[in-house]
Amino acid sequence: MNRRQFIKTGIILISGLTLLPSFRLPKKTLKFGWVTDIHYADADIKWGRYFRESTDKLQEAIDLFNTKELDFIIETGDFKDQTTPPVEENTLVYLRKIEAVFAKYKGPRYHVLGNHDMDSLSKSQFLNEIENTDIEKDKSFYYFDKNDMRFVVLDACYTKRGKDYDHHNYSWKDANIPKHQLLWLTDVLQSSPYPVVVFVHQLLDGKGDLYVNNSSKVRKILENSGNVLAVFQGHKHEGDLQLINGIVYFTLKAMVEGSGEQNSSYSIVSVEPSGTIKVEGYRKAESYELNKS
Repeated sequence: MNRRQFIKTGIILISGLTLLPSFRLPKKTLKFGWVTDIHYADADIKWGRYFRESTDKLQEAIDLFNTKELDFIIETGDFKDQTTPPVEENTLVYLRKIEAVFAKYKGPRYHVLGNHDMDSLSKSQFLNEIENTDIEKDKSFYYFDKNDMRFVVLDACYTKRGKDYDHHNYSWKDANIPKHQLLWLTDVLQSSPYPVVVFVHQLLDGKGDLYVNNSSKVRKILENSGNVLAVFQGHKHEGDLQLINGIVYFTLKAMVEGSGEQNSSYSIVSVEPSGTIKVEGYRKAESYELNKS
């Protein structure tokens, strides 16, 4: 491996994370690998997105993840993309190819649905082609427990009328978490004996085109539970970080933006027994350390 891939940006120190005294934190440091907005397709460059290069960029991340002792890896949406005009069978080929790279990780792996994942496919088509370790094939939102932590994956790829995104039959500005999923989320948080980390593609930490339309309602559920440590998001290609009412919202930079290995972006996240969260950013990704208040 190129030595430069191990060079990380300077760590930004932040305070303000609320510890959860009624819940035990992991007895040992929990770690996972994180990528987002890979947008793989055999498509020409557009908007500064180098779609064809995403296989090599992801392979570099997977190679590194396989050298670390991680509990799992996860990608937070827009895993694949499409050509113009789109061809459904070709889109399935792109999905299969990028999943084959992701599957080279030697451990549990998980996916979050992003809007581009349904550009020319249905949710069921996408889910049938990927693997979420030990999760039923038809589940677009789900949770899993590891090392005294609960991890919750949300699906915001619904229209305001509660319809699934399907073959680009949606507006990317119309992202919503419907009532049935909000009820499920409330139950999953209330029943958790562990602190919780949440994953979603579209953003929960504000308002606007890039954000889940009912994000304030979702945040209220997370805050009322008293056990959510952090939310990890994609969709906003330049990345971001927000701290709202004791919950930190990390947004990772997109892998697809820019040409060459130096323009990739991926991270390793650690949750320590002290409650400190560390995000080690590689290539263009930022590094953060969030300490308890």
